[in-house]
Amino acid sequence: MNPGNAIDERRARRLNQREDGRGPVICWMSRDQRVRHNWALLFACRKASQLKQPLEVVFTLAPAFLGAPMRHYDFMFRGLREVETGLRALGVPFTVLFGEPGETLPEFAAKRNAGALVADFSPLKLVRGWKQAAAPRLSCAFYEVDAHNIVPCWLASPKQEYAARTIRPKLNALRGEFLTGFPEPELRHQPDILPPPVEWDEMESRLKIDRSIRAVPGLTPGEAAAAARLRGFVENRLHRYAGELNDPNSGAVSGLSPYLHFGQLSAQHAALEAARSGASEANREAFIEELFIRRELSENYCWYNDRYDSFDGIPAWAKKTLMEHAGDRRDALYTPEQFEQAQTHDPLWNAAQTQLLETGVIHGYLRMYWAKKILEWSATPAAAFDIALMLNDRYALDGRDPNGYTGVAWSIGGVHDRPWAERPVYGTIRYMNSNGCARKFDVPRYIASMTGSSQATLF
Repeated sequence: MNPGNAIDERRARRLNQREDGRGPVICWMSRDQRVRHNWALLFACRKASQLKQPLEVVFTLAPAFLGAPMRHYDFMFRGLREVETGLRALGVPFTVLFGEPGETLPEFAAKRNAGALVADFSPLKLVRGWKQAAAPRLSCAFYEVDAHNIVPCWLASPKQEYAARTIRPKLNALRGEFLTGFPEPELRHQPDILPPPVEWDEMESRLKIDRSIRAVPGLTPGEAAAAARLRGFVENRLHRYAGELNDPNSGAVSGLSPYLHFGQLSAQHAALEAARSGASEANREAFIEELFIRRELSENYCWYNDRYDSFDGIPAWAKKTLMEHAGDRRDALYTPEQFEQAQTHDPLWNAAQTQLLETGVIHGYLRMYWAKKILEWSATPAAAFDIALMLNDRYALDGRDPNGYTGVAWSIGGVHDRPWAERPVYGTIRYMNSNGCARKFDVPRYIASMTGSSQATLF
C-alpha cells in the first residue's frame, strides 16, 4: 500500500463499543456502490488484513426506498452487477440481503460470526435509523467510513452552516489533507471458493415499487461508464465549464450527478482528475466549487438538520416572509398532477419538466427556475416544497439525495441564501423569471431541443 495514499483515520468513526472479533470482516456497501476509489471498502480491506480474516461485501435491499421507482432501481441494479463482477475478480464474496437492514444485517453478521462490520456514510434519516437499529444488536465492532465526501462530513463542521461562504474556508483548510490519491486494496485471506452469483432478476421481482417509470434509454450506469463520462468531461468540456455552466444548450456540464448519487463514481477521484487536467484554473476551480464546496454544504445541511426534507426545516426568516405572503394572489395555480405532466402556461417550465420526465435530469440552472416557479404557482409554500420534492425524487436519477433536498430548500425556502427585495408570493426569497434565463441562454433553442430530447445534461 502506498504510504502517501494511506487511509486517514479521521475518515472513520465507531458506531458501537464492541471490539474486533476473529471472524470475517463485512463491508456493508450502501451509498458507495463501487470497487475502486472507495474509502469504506479500503478501510474494510485493511481491517481484514489486520485481523488476518477474509473480507465479504454485503448490500442490503429494502423492499422500498423513499418512493424510488423502477427507473432508479434499474440504474442501481445494473451498476451493482458490475460491482459484483469486480469483487469476484478480487476473490471477495458479494451477498444481497433482502429486508429491513436494521434486522437483516445483525442476523447475517451473527450467522457469519463477523469480526467487524464497516458501513459507508449517509446523512439521510432513514439510513441513520438502520444503523442505530443495527448497532446494539451486533456482537462485533461497527465502523462508519465517509467514502462519499472529500472531507468527512462530521469533521468539516460541528454545526449546520449558514451558507457556502461560511463552510468554504473550513473545507479549503482541510482540502490539502484529504484531497489525496487512493491506495489499491490488499486482500490476503480470501476464500478459494466463492458462493454462487446473486440472482438479480429474482431480487428485482421482490421489490414493492412503481414500475411505470422506466429506465432512461441510452444512459449506461456503472463504474466503467462513470469513468468514461468523467474522462470525456475532463478532456473535452472542462475547459469551458466556468463560462458556460449556466447554459443548458452548451453541453459544458459533466453529466456525473447520477453516478455520484449512486456512488458509482468517487467525488474525490473526480476532483483529483479535474485538478490534474490542463484546463485553466478558473475552470478547474469552478467545477471543484460545485463538486466539493456546494455538494458538501448539502451534506452538512442534511446531517445537522433532521427536517431537511420538510418546509419546517427552512430558516425562520424565510418561513416568516413566505407565510406573510401565503395569501397573495397567484397568476396561476396548478395541481401536482398538472405539474407532473408539464401542463403549465410556461413553455420554458414545461420544457424543463419534460427533460426531467424523459432523461431523469434537469440542467442545474434550470432546476432552480423550475423549483421557484412551483412556489409561485402552488396554493401554499409548504405545498410547493412537497410538490418539488415529490417530482425530483420520483423522476430525477439523483433524487433522494442531499443535493436535491438542499436544492429545493434553497429555491423555495432560502436555505444558504439571504433576504432579497420583497415581492408578491416570494416575500424576500430570491426571485427568478424567464427574462433572467433569456439573458443566460437561448431559451427558444432549449425549448425546441426538449421536444425530442434524449440526451441528459446536468451539473
